Amino acid sequence: MADVATTQRPILVEPTVMAPRVIPRLRRRRDGFAAAWFVLPILVVFVVLYLIPLGQSLYYSFTNYNGYSPDVKLVGFDNYVRIFRDSSMLSALGFTLAYAILTTLLVTVFAIPLALALNRRFVGRAFVRSVFFFPAVPSVAVLGLVWTFILSPLGSGVINSVLGAIGVAPIPWLADETLAQISVILVAVWAQTGWHAMLYLAYLQSIPSDIFEASKLDGACPWQEFRSLTLPLLTPAITVSQLLLLTGGLKVFDLPFTLTHGGPGFATRTLTQSIIENGIAQSDIGKASALSVLFLLAVGAVIALQLVLSRRIEERYS
Repeated sequence: MADVATTQRPILVEPTVMAPRVIPRLRRRRDGFAAAWFVLPILVVFVVLYLIPLGQSLYYSFTNYNGYSPDVKLVGFDNYVRIFRDSSMLSALGFTLAYAILTTLLVTVFAIPLALALNRRFVGRAFVRSVFFFPAVPSVAVLGLVWTFILSPLGSGVINSVLGAIGVAPIPWLADETLAQISVILVAVWAQTGWHAMLYLAYLQSIPSDIFEASKLDGACPWQEFRSLTLPLLTPAITVSQLLLLTGGLKVFDLPFTLTHGGPGFATRTLTQSIIENGIAQSDIGKASALSVLFLLAVGAVIALQLVLSRRIEERYS
């Protein structure tokens, strides 16, 4: 009997094929973990350097904590009431707001025309740009010390020496309350105008020149070109510049302190100086913490209002 040859087909092992949706999902999950590792250090710094001190300040603002005594008692809103009853605090609040608003407006008014002038071609343009940018290089505290000598109310001051040479009596630039406030604001405007002019200049150089050439062919005068083209196109730069000026003006400390030490009296005292003096010099951590909380709320409100107004202006000109 003949053997029946039986042929067996080889068993084929089908390769495991991963579903096409699994690979993108795993890839997204892997990218998410990688992004989380990059964000984690920033989150840790934010929590340690911002959230924890903020929580401590909020807690201390309702206590009588003085920085060294372990006997801490809750006093409710007494620290906040003391702030609004303190004339020096109200004076610091008024000058800080005036400083922030006036420096923001004046720097914007002077920086935009300066940027337009520096955007033109002329001999020595690079040198002139560096000269206007130079006040932003040294420390503001150093500039304050230099201007203390220049604006000295004595006859030996630089400006009073020049005025004395033409027969004018010395002017108490830093000894009179009104003149001291004006002097601090003008020095701040002088120190910041060049830097913000460079900011506007960077935005101007990013604008295509074809737009201005077309406007000239249409017969637009320089004022019409500035009002209808340059100013609307500079709106993003104005938003950034004013945000930096407002935040810097509200937290200013170094320039008024080195220039006038907050005087005469409390004329040029700022909120930051009041927080430091109450917290360190007077060991009144509770009052300083309450002032810090109010200061944070005020800064947040001003910045939010400024961003809303800037966004509406951008939407109007876009």
